[in-house]
Amino acid sequence: MGSTLTLTASDGFKLGAYRADPAGSPNGGLVVIQEIFGVNHHIRSMCDRFAAAGYLALAPAVFDRYQRNFESGYSPNEIAEARKITPRIDWAAMMRDTATAIDALKSAGRVGIVGYCMGGSVSFLSAAKLDGLSAAVCYYGGNIAKNADEKPKVPTQMHFGEKDQHIPMTDVEMIRKKRPECEIHVYPAEHGFNCDERGSYHAASAKQAMERTLAWFERTLANGKH
Repeated sequence: MGSTLTLTASDGFKLGAYRADPAGSPNGGLVVIQEIFGVNHHIRSMCDRFAAAGYLALAPAVFDRYQRNFESGYSPNEIAEARKITPRIDWAAMMRDTATAIDALKSAGRVGIVGYCMGGSVSFLSAAKLDGLSAAVCYYGGNIAKNADEKPKVPTQMHFGEKDQHIPMTDVEMIRKKRPECEIHVYPAEHGFNCDERGSYHAASAKQAMERTLAWFERTLANGKH
């Protein structure tokens, strides 16, 4: 179902991307933003799942600026290696690369964004700062709280785990208070609960969050098809 391609950002930087196409004409486009583990098997799988739901899904390789074709699993050693990249992240460049992916999907109709872990923060910032989006979904983004004064320009949904060791519930409550226009859900789960390749995977929470995510995009993107 998927293919790889190259995107060119506004500053001329070329980055890779994974694209998954729906069987028929798309209900809209979805930018899928990775965790700190690259456009790995899990992120490609999420693109495939969104394509199966009728969306043209595109995952830009936003770590190409730091290490080309970076891809990681979830063992302790791999997690430690991936975390070495995070201090080097240029958030302005991250926005440029995300904007490029949004532009690449315009032919699909309305465009949404969904991100996981680091990508959840990118999704939130994109909803606040970038043009061309119609909706956003953010899974357990650790930098959302510190940016909670930013106001999304599009309908934004968030998913957090109440047992998350990286995002305390005090952060989630602060986000609720500062961003009452956002729809926020909390699950009896840990950080990374959506990823079925991680020890923190929580099947019931992942299923419910995905159902809510698809319903959100159905309402905001699906071009009146259904």
